Amino acid sequence: MNDVNVKNSASAVNANGISEISCDFDGGNIICLANEAANNIRLEIRADHQSEFYQWFYFRLEGRKGQDCVLTIENAQGAAFEGGWEDYNACASYDNQDWFRVPTRYENGQLIISHTPTQNRVYYAYFTPYNMKRLAGYVAKVAQHPDVNTSVLGQTLDGQDLDFITVGALAGTQAGTQAEGKKIMWVTARQHPGEIMASWWIEGFLDRLLDDNDPVAVELREKCIFYIVPNMNPDGSRRGHLRTNACGANLNREWDVATMERSPEVLYVMNEMAKTGVDFCIDVHGDEALPYNFIAGAEGVHAFNDVHADRLESFKQAYKKATPEFQTKIGYEAAAPGTGRTVMNTNYVANTYDCLAMTLEMPFKDNADLPDARVGWSAARSAKLGADILEPMLEILAKL
Repeated sequence: MNDVNVKNSASAVNANGISEISCDFDGGNIICLANEAANNIRLEIRADHQSEFYQWFYFRLEGRKGQDCVLTIENAQGAAFEGGWEDYNACASYDNQDWFRVPTRYENGQLIISHTPTQNRVYYAYFTPYNMKRLAGYVAKVAQHPDVNTSVLGQTLDGQDLDFITVGALAGTQAGTQAEGKKIMWVTARQHPGEIMASWWIEGFLDRLLDDNDPVAVELREKCIFYIVPNMNPDGSRRGHLRTNACGANLNREWDVATMERSPEVLYVMNEMAKTGVDFCIDVHGDEALPYNFIAGAEGVHAFNDVHADRLESFKQAYKKATPEFQTKIGYEAAAPGTGRTVMNTNYVANTYDCLAMTLEMPFKDNADLPDARVGWSAARSAKLGADILEPMLEILAKL
């Protein structure tokens, strides 16, 4: 883990004392070029290790209380998705808990954040962060439920555990041994580590699924076994990457070709799916450019047929019915028949298991249908969207 938490901080003495920028914490990412003047703080985003991808940033600014700060990310034009900066406002927080949006503009290839901090310490991020410590605590919390079994699928290239949560099978049983008569439901998140909203979605989804007073949740646990990987990319998450793991592999281009040397995270999940089978799979992501929640299907794979199309459309309509935050008009263009690449999770799973497999995308910006000027699309809204998927899941079971 040689490049984890690389020290990219800079201090400057000014009339108000010492000001410092730092990203030396879990998920941090920034390079400070200059911090001598509040109105000319010059920054760059560090690229993913052994990769050209970058867009995720997360850093702390000290010592600028009451000063009109102008923070310029000078290499924004070269980011993975330049369109992600248009109509985007950065996230800020004084306590790493309450995150709000601050005025941001993209011009001349630079992302410019304008903010006057009301406290001495302030954090800025591309989206509300979710670190590995929080994940560890959350997995320990859900493990207390009698319907939950937690385990580790294996270790990542950096030596971190790949957490695995099973809901609906007795603790300690082998994969697939209790599957008779139950649907096998897979949920994966954070293949792209900078797509943080996926982790908040997982919390909302699991919190409701494990609510013993929720009749929809109880019925789903009676009828299904859920296999959940809450973070597919722990190394990229800790390193502050946007899209890749420790060796620069984009995990959502490693399905069907994964190796222990390059993408063990995907290989572990592929092997586990082979044991359990799959009736349903949703892979949770975030989209940098589109300000909407939407689902992308596996239309391009050879296995996709009218039955697949009916399941996909039925599920999308059920999700739309369950929450006004979800829509079906805007999303990715469906791939032409026979062109679907099985190196991607949704395509691989749909083609291999002849099942309903989908990618859920959430925005980094806001939901243009229901804008919220203070927070934009947020951790809380992501969690609520996760909770709202239970009714669509229950409704689709009859077609699986």
